[in-house]
Amino acid sequence: MATSITMPQLGETVVEGTITKWLKKEGEAVERDEPLFEISTDKVDTEVPSPVAGKIVAIKVPEGETVSVGTELALIESGDGQAAAAPQSPAPAKEASEEPAARAEEPARAEQERESKPEEPAGSTPPALRAEAAPPPAARAEAPLERGPRSQILSPLVRRLAEENQVDLAQVHGTGSGGRITKKGILGHIESGPRGAPSAHAVSRARPAETPPREAPTPAPAPAPRAAAPGAREEAIPLTRMRQAIARNMVASMQTTARAWNLVEVNMEGIVRTREAARDAFRQREGVGLTYMPFVARAVCEALLEFPDVNSELRDDHLILKRYVNLGIAVALDEGLIVPVVKGADTMNLVGLARAINDVATRARSKKLMPDDVQGGTFTITNPGPFGSIISVPIINPPQCAILAFDAVEKRPVVVGDAIAIRHMVYLSMSWDHRIIDGATAAKFLARIKQHLETWDFGPELGLSARGS
Repeated sequence: MATSITMPQLGETVVEGTITKWLKKEGEAVERDEPLFEISTDKVDTEVPSPVAGKIVAIKVPEGETVSVGTELALIESGDGQAAAAPQSPAPAKEASEEPAARAEEPARAEQERESKPEEPAGSTPPALRAEAAPPPAARAEAPLERGPRSQILSPLVRRLAEENQVDLAQVHGTGSGGRITKKGILGHIESGPRGAPSAHAVSRARPAETPPREAPTPAPAPAPRAAAPGAREEAIPLTRMRQAIARNMVASMQTTARAWNLVEVNMEGIVRTREAARDAFRQREGVGLTYMPFVARAVCEALLEFPDVNSELRDDHLILKRYVNLGIAVALDEGLIVPVVKGADTMNLVGLARAINDVATRARSKKLMPDDVQGGTFTITNPGPFGSIISVPIINPPQCAILAFDAVEKRPVVVGDAIAIRHMVYLSMSWDHRIIDGATAAKFLARIKQHLETWDFGPELGLSARGS
């Protein structure tokens, strides 16, 4: 018995995905829950495990293909070896046998229709003129071809090639599965004629045949990527789906938000001492290190509940205040940046936040996130500090209205009372949408985070009797 493996529904808004890599080949055995292939969507890149154990008898979608949810991808033989498609094989034969009979009936049906038609009334258009008025066969042949249900599924690469070369996709014949337009089809269309050239049918409808052609407009200059080929010491690398999604989202954010920015400096000395005192016991108990991020996240969640305007979004002419916190945590990957979301972060204590942040970060780096894991965030924290950054100006992650940058904690000379001392300090900066909140609200919000971090005693939440002194 063969089990059909289909493109999974990885999230409510995900309708398609690209098979980036098959982790098994035809003929190989696979265990249940063993990674079978990798999928790339506009949200995440993730591995998909096999739902059954068995032998892969067919891979139906090659690497690089973008297919819709529910598309059959492979067959895994898990029992008696009968292919899942075998019961369906008689159906095409039946259709083939019926097709000649249907064609044989067409002449008789046409003759009956001609005999049943009344004579042409006086003054009607002669049949010869009606034939001349009808579009010529060549023109009808150039009308956009009917394609299968997958003809409108375009990969990001195909869309980009079409836009850069001003290709009318309606004039491109889809050569892929189900009439899908592929990269090869786009390149073949570009090579076969000038970009943006209208079809002969479109020209015949625009003006009579005897009208002399008008002077063509000056063509637009070729896009830079086509004009300049990579040099001897250059390498052209196609953008990944993740990089394309980042590019679209960041440009959209800059175009749709009224971004403003400010920062505060926070004395982290007390938190540094608390962390040092609890670090070993925490690692032994939890199995992970205790970073500064849970401390900041804890203070941010409390401040967001106090200042719900910073935890809101703009929907048409309404401000949607959210009395809960789904905290986005930016995670840097080799191929880009992703923001998994800790749902219900406002209900967690310091240890719970440490566990949840470590969980989403680990799954992000190992490609175990699902699309729903990166949706629903109400506020985001990005942490470029481990890479040496001391001040950042992050870009807002719509539809959120603000994002906090947590930079490097480092020793600096500061004024304490009337003396100069060395303390662990950090800059917390925030980009915010001026359409939704004002400078006073942003400043008060950051001041409240600063107050929490400098005055709270986190020791009891970590099992310590008192804050390190």
